[in-house]
Amino acid sequence: MHLTVFGATGGIGREIVRQALASGHQVTAVVRDPAGLTVTGSGLQVVRADLTDPETIRPAVAGRDAVLSGLGARVRKDAGVATRLTRTVLTAMEAEQVRRLLVVSAAPVGPQPQAGLLDRAALGVVSAILKDIYVDLGEMEAELARSGTDWTSVRPPRLQNKPLTGTYRTVIGGFPPKGRFIGRADVAHAMLAMITDEGTVKQGVGVAY
Repeated sequence: MHLTVFGATGGIGREIVRQALASGHQVTAVVRDPAGLTVTGSGLQVVRADLTDPETIRPAVAGRDAVLSGLGARVRKDAGVATRLTRTVLTAMEAEQVRRLLVVSAAPVGPQPQAGLLDRAALGVVSAILKDIYVDLGEMEAELARSGTDWTSVRPPRLQNKPLTGTYRTVIGGFPPKGRFIGRADVAHAMLAMITDEGTVKQGVGVAY
């Protein structure tokens, strides 16, 4: 497949690029600073682009089978970037009539399974600390729902830097019970696997160990 990856210098985006290349896909990585992308491969095209202007990224999404995005705030002061930049991506995709889009969101944005008192307390503390980021991701998902794309929002819990396992749980429209962690490499693996999974289209998908 021909794939475009936004947020390719982030932890999940970099893994998407690496794993996609290893699987034989042709990958276009859209970045602000090419020096920040350490992944290399014969099937990789790196494009420097202004992610605030849909016109500049239209060539990067044109004719692609799918677009995958790891865009989002890394710290609270950056809250709002997920919505703004995803809106740009959506505009470019709709202009080029590219339909399949997979993005990274977060577990607290979606419905929560029943949990014990300790789990609920921990979730409440985390949600309060990262409230602005989760509000941003919620608004991003609202933009997806209003779009004409075949989107999927992947909602991981706390992220870890762990080697790829390929073993994790997914719940369409929900979240795996007692799922607390997942490695960035496995989130990337799940996103690539969902590209052709029609059951995940226009759905939020919880993913965790």
